[in-house]
Amino acid sequence: MDKLSQDDSTDILLHHGIRPTAVRILMYKEMQKFRDTFSMTDLEDSLESVDKSTIFRTLTLFARYHLVHEIEDGSGSKKYCLCHSLVCSLDELHCHFYCESCHKTFCLDHTHIPIVRYPQGFELQKIDYLLRGLCPVCRQKKAE
Repeated sequence: MDKLSQDDSTDILLHHGIRPTAVRILMYKEMQKFRDTFSMTDLEDSLESVDKSTIFRTLTLFARYHLVHEIEDGSGSKKYCLCHSLVCSLDELHCHFYCESCHKTFCLDHTHIPIVRYPQGFELQKIDYLLRGLCPVCRQKKAE
């Protein structure tokens, strides 16, 4: 199962324990088109035929089954990014960068969240690691 193609949406959903309905497959394929993070509004805009409550429920389901990661970037709008491996674990989470000028949140896929030691008895369920500043485009505009 680890050698599935990212184009095989049905098998990927099944692998994550998600029943592959037509809307879920449609949403998964649409999410694959986003280069970095996306918001629920981004999905609403690109999937005009799917209502807002269905998009919300599907995003919640995908997050619960680790098909997408949720990112709180401080903008007031939760962002999401697809998990790019079939077996997604806390060890594979990556950092994100929020541009304070253009308000985009970028995946830093190759910048893994550092190991944080925490006291015995605690149960880790989610890690958020966000860097803030200016993206290259906004930094260049500021320099001009």
